[in-house]
Amino acid sequence: MFLPHNALLIPPPDVSYRQKVPPGLPVHKHPLNPLAFLLRGALIYPDRIAIRHPDVNHPAYYTYSIWAQRVQNLAYALIQFGIKPQDTVAVLAPNTPMIADAFQGIPAARAVICPINTRLTPPEIAYILQHSRAKLILADYEYAHLVKDAEIPVIVSNDSGHAGDPYERFLSRGRMFSQDRGWWGLDLEPDEDAGFALCYTSGTTGRPKGVLTTLRGTYLAAMANAYEAKMDINSVYLWVLPMFHAAGWTYPWAATFAVSTQIILRAVSYPLIWNHLFNSSVTHYCGAPTVQIGLVNYPGVKKLPRPVTAIVAGSAPTAHLISSLEKIGINPVHTYGPFTRNHSQESWAALPMEERAKYMARQGYGYTTADGVRVVYQTEGEDLKDVPRDGKTIGEIVVRGNLVMREYFTDEKATEKAFKGGYFHSGDLAVMYPDGSISILDRSKDIIISGGENASSLAIEQELFNHPDVLEVAVVARAHPKWGERPMAFVVLHPSKAPKWENKHAGFEIDLKAHARKTLPGFATPEWVVVVPDLPKTSTGKIQKVELRKRVTKL
Repeated sequence: MFLPHNALLIPPPDVSYRQKVPPGLPVHKHPLNPLAFLLRGALIYPDRIAIRHPDVNHPAYYTYSIWAQRVQNLAYALIQFGIKPQDTVAVLAPNTPMIADAFQGIPAARAVICPINTRLTPPEIAYILQHSRAKLILADYEYAHLVKDAEIPVIVSNDSGHAGDPYERFLSRGRMFSQDRGWWGLDLEPDEDAGFALCYTSGTTGRPKGVLTTLRGTYLAAMANAYEAKMDINSVYLWVLPMFHAAGWTYPWAATFAVSTQIILRAVSYPLIWNHLFNSSVTHYCGAPTVQIGLVNYPGVKKLPRPVTAIVAGSAPTAHLISSLEKIGINPVHTYGPFTRNHSQESWAALPMEERAKYMARQGYGYTTADGVRVVYQTEGEDLKDVPRDGKTIGEIVVRGNLVMREYFTDEKATEKAFKGGYFHSGDLAVMYPDGSISILDRSKDIIISGGENASSLAIEQELFNHPDVLEVAVVARAHPKWGERPMAFVVLHPSKAPKWENKHAGFEIDLKAHARKTLPGFATPEWVVVVPDLPKTSTGKIQKVELRKRVTKL
C-alpha cells in the first residue's frame, strides 16, 4: 500500500473508532482506558481543532479526526518496531505535537510511556533509560544530543510536521504497516490496572524513583480534573505546564475527555502566554506558583477581557498570589495531588479579597473520584490516627484509592514504605480544620525546629510574601548555636522595587524582619535575610530548597 504523505493522516471514509473487545470480558464491564476519550472526541466532533501549535517555524493544526489518525499511525509504528505490551517507550521532548501524540499512541500500542524531563543531564537520563527498561526513545531535535550515546534506538522529531521529518516518516510507516486495519486491529488492553505512565521523581535526595500509574487511575484522574476545572467542549487549554512533568498532571486526557482544543507552547514564554490569553480564547492553563508569579508580574499586565481558570499545583500558593491572580481576571483552582482541591464557599463572598484568598490557599477536600484525604500521626502500634480538626495539630497527609500510583517501579522496599498502614504517605505536613478541609504547612524535611518549636517554612513564606517589595521568597533552616535552627530567608525583590534597595540590602533585612514580627512569633521570624537575583528551580518552576540548603551548610 502506498499513499501520499498527507493522505496518511486522513482517516478512511469508513473509519471506526471502536477497538476489539478482549475475549472473556463480562458484558457488564469494560476496562477503563483514557485513550477512549480521544476516540470518542474523533467520533462526535471529527472536525473540531484538537491541537494548535502556532508559535514555531512550522505551525501545525490538527482536527480530532486527523489527530486520532496520527495516534493510530504511531501505535502501529511501535508495534512494527517490535514494542510489546508493557514495554517502556521513553519520550524526551518539550511541549510539541509529538509528545501529545505519544501520550495517546504509546498506550494505544499497550506500552508504557516514560516522559523524561528535558532539564536533566545525560547521566541522569541514562539512568532513567536503564532503570525504566526503555526499548525506544522518541526525542525532540533540540534535546536529541542528550541521548546520542543511548544504547537503544532513537526516533528524532524536527517538530516540522513535514514528510521528510524522521518522526513523520515513522508515523507513515505505521500507517502502511496497518494496511488500514484501523482501531479494530489494535487490541484493547484488558487489564485496567496495567502500567500506563512511568514518571520519575526529581531525585534530589538520591536516585530518582519511577512512579508507575495505571490506566484506571489516569482515566479517573483525568475525569476528575476536567470536572473540577469545569472543562468542556468550549474550553481552550493552553500548555504552559511541561507535559513531561507528572504526565502533565493528567491534563493530556482531561482535555480529550472534555473534547477541548489544546494550544501547545514549546517553552514558558510570558509574551506568548499573554498573547494567547488575550487573543486565542484561552479558558484554562496549569502552572506552579512560581510560573503564576512571573505571569502576574509581567510588565504591562492588565485585566483580561474574559475570565480564565488557572489550575495551581506543584507547591502551595500564597494568599497574596491568589489575590493577585483574581485581580487580573484569572480564577485560581488550587489543587494538590491530584488528590484534593479547594472549593469556594458562599460565605467567603462577603469577605475582603485578601481574607478570602487565605481560605482559598488551603488544599481543601478530596477529588470527585478519590477517596477522602486524611491527616494523621502514627501511634506506637503503627496504626494511623487522625489529628483533631482544630486547625493547629500537625500530621502527615495520607491518601489511598483510585488516584494513587500503583508502585515505585521495580522498588518493592520503597513501595512498601510509602504504603505503610494501607495508605500512601505523602511526606507533606498539614492541619485539618473543623470544616474538614486541609492546609499544608510544610514538607516534613522543611519544618524548622527552633528551640523545641516547630516553624513552618511555608507559613513564614506566606507572611513574607505580603511585604510589598517581595517578588519571591524561600525559607530554609540554618544551624543556630543556641536555638538549634532558625529560619533563613532568600528573597528576590520585585523589579520595580529593587532600585529602592540598591546597595541597601542590610536596610531591607531590617525592614522585612519588622514586617515579619507583626504576624509571626519570634522563633518563626527569619534570623537571616539574603537578597538574591533568582531562586534555583526545577523545569516546572518549583523552588529547589535542597540547593538552598546546600548553600546554607557552607555559611
